[in-house]
Amino acid sequence: MFKTYKPFSMNYFLPIFEFFHATMIKASKSLIKDTSKSALLLYKIMIPISIAVKVLQYLGWIDYLGSALAPIMKFVGLPGACGIIWATTMVTNIYGGMIAFYSLDISNTLTTAQVSILCCMMLMAHALPIELQIARKAGCKLWIMFLIRFGFGILTAICMNLLLNETQFLQQPNSIQWKPEILVNPSIGDWVLGEIKKYIIVFFVVMALLFVMRVLKRSGILNTFSEGLKPILSILGINKEVIPMTVIGMSLGILYGGALIIKETEEKEIPAMDVFYAFVLMGLCHSLIEDSLLMISMGAHWSMVFIFRMIFALLVTFVVVKITKRLPQNWFVQKSQTT
Repeated sequence: MFKTYKPFSMNYFLPIFEFFHATMIKASKSLIKDTSKSALLLYKIMIPISIAVKVLQYLGWIDYLGSALAPIMKFVGLPGACGIIWATTMVTNIYGGMIAFYSLDISNTLTTAQVSILCCMMLMAHALPIELQIARKAGCKLWIMFLIRFGFGILTAICMNLLLNETQFLQQPNSIQWKPEILVNPSIGDWVLGEIKKYIIVFFVVMALLFVMRVLKRSGILNTFSEGLKPILSILGINKEVIPMTVIGMSLGILYGGALIIKETEEKEIPAMDVFYAFVLMGLCHSLIEDSLLMISMGAHWSMVFIFRMIFALLVTFVVVKITKRLPQNWFVQKSQTT
């Protein structure tokens, strides 16, 4: 007798499909919930500060700050007018600094060395109102993070100026590689529209990062990645738990790396000083891709904005870790965050 088989039916796979469907729905809801929570945290910081910065620009206070920075600019081998560029960058962002750079039309009077120095200062200290608030939300003392970003921005310029003058490297006239189309003096409507677009982008970038982090965690790649970097970053005092987020911050920016670190600190008990060290490194060397390319477009040399900045940031972080371990934690992190 021959065995008889039931005809093939999709019904056999229905339980499997239903399982994956339910799992995907659950994972999607969780992802959207976590994204909304992280994005909302960023919006609470970004929106009021963006409005305040717009008011400062309207009142012309940034120009006064730029004038106050003129002596520092001259001390590091730059024209005093560059103070307005750095002041605009610190209060707004890299794009704001670029607008000031092109508006002043001083690029033809600078050498490649001078533009490289100016750009490294811009990279070290920009968008401070927002980025410092993110660091504060993670538990770092705001004024300490400001001194690190501002102070080491100046120290970077001093060291770079001495190096380039002694070696006579990059002393040729500056050459702008690419000038992006930047809207100067946008109307209130254009500004509001630009802000809305920025917040939408932030939401979806945070969602993408959280999704990638979950996939990397489930696959075990994240743990392997962290273990691989642990010997290097551990020397600097960076905790294994925040290594992936620190790398994201260095690659994409403090806005995203900081948001992920804040989320991790809410879910895990991470020592406050380890979070502080992560923000020190991210503060001095972040957004290595986008921001560095923008600076190169202004005429800065790639060796300065990539290699010099990264080496300087690693050395500074190493020194900061060694010094701060001998000092009270509450000098650097908020008391409620100390462990």
